[in-house]
Amino acid sequence: MFFKKRKSSMEKEIFEQSKILEHLVNTYINDKDEILIDIPEGIEQVIFVASGSSYHCARYGADVFGSIANLEARAIYSSEFLLKAVIPHADNMLYIFITQSGETSDTNKALIKAKQFGVRTFCITNKEDSTIWNASDYKMCCYAGTERSIAATKSLTSQMMCVTLLAIKFAQFKNLDVADYINDLVSVPQFIDKTYELRGKIKSLARFVSKFKNVIICADGISYALAKEAALKIKETSYLNVSSSILGEFMHGHVAVLNNKAVLIYILVDDLSYTATKNLNKIKGDYNPPICIIGNKNVKINYAYNINIDCESRMVKYFCVAVMIQILALEVAMRLHRNVDKPHGLDKVVK
Repeated sequence: MFFKKRKSSMEKEIFEQSKILEHLVNTYINDKDEILIDIPEGIEQVIFVASGSSYHCARYGADVFGSIANLEARAIYSSEFLLKAVIPHADNMLYIFITQSGETSDTNKALIKAKQFGVRTFCITNKEDSTIWNASDYKMCCYAGTERSIAATKSLTSQMMCVTLLAIKFAQFKNLDVADYINDLVSVPQFIDKTYELRGKIKSLARFVSKFKNVIICADGISYALAKEAALKIKETSYLNVSSSILGEFMHGHVAVLNNKAVLIYILVDDLSYTATKNLNKIKGDYNPPICIIGNKNVKINYAYNINIDCESRMVKYFCVAVMIQILALEVAMRLHRNVDKPHGLDKVVK
């Protein structure tokens, strides 16, 4: 199944991810479980700057740095960052810039602006010797190989792996116990392989989703970055009207969009909370859209579809769900006969 001829670069790149992530783990973790990344000392605050899918990785990174390394972290869009007259700056701050090609214009300009305020800079990129690589004080390569599809797939999960490894490195620097996190990362590739086996179920979900012109994707907490990524993937490959929202915020007025015919997809890497269950049931009662859950199901929710993988680690499941939404976007686009590698009006810097 995994070695059949792929019809598009996007499909091919989705199915390369388990090997790429395995390579990253083997490259950056030695036999003593030490993370082999050079980092600055005295860091207490981290600000991620990125665009597009890289920004969604940054959102993930902000949560991961807080939970693993106990460091205050947040994410901002590169374009938004450039509009700031003054940026936060202090000796204990690190700015981390994420870009697949290393040539993303607004992200590179953001790094130049940050350096004008004297802060230390770190880049995560798929291209050594790129503009951002050469301009950054510290750097880390994703080793994803050339990504030709417009839709970021393997570059995103490789960035996520780099961000997680970096968070663990900072935790090790603070003498925090990270053994479980390292064990989780080592297991990611094999769980990605198991995720590929769900393609048939995801294809059925895609067939259903493709019937709707309006798609709402909601999530809570760390899963919200995945909801934003899913919306972007489906929009840029299928041209459907897709929006993403934190579920709790969606209830404040945005929910009125469900007066139009729409499907609601809820994404999560944890169990459904009481509040999420209550909100989804209220949506069902008031508007009656079909609800599809990607992640752990809940018998208290009347859902149309559920795609899940048995996995105890929230971190590992995050990577698996990222791959699920990539396959979903691919299958929806194929169902609608779109050219997933060359969406109309979109260009990509390939490095």
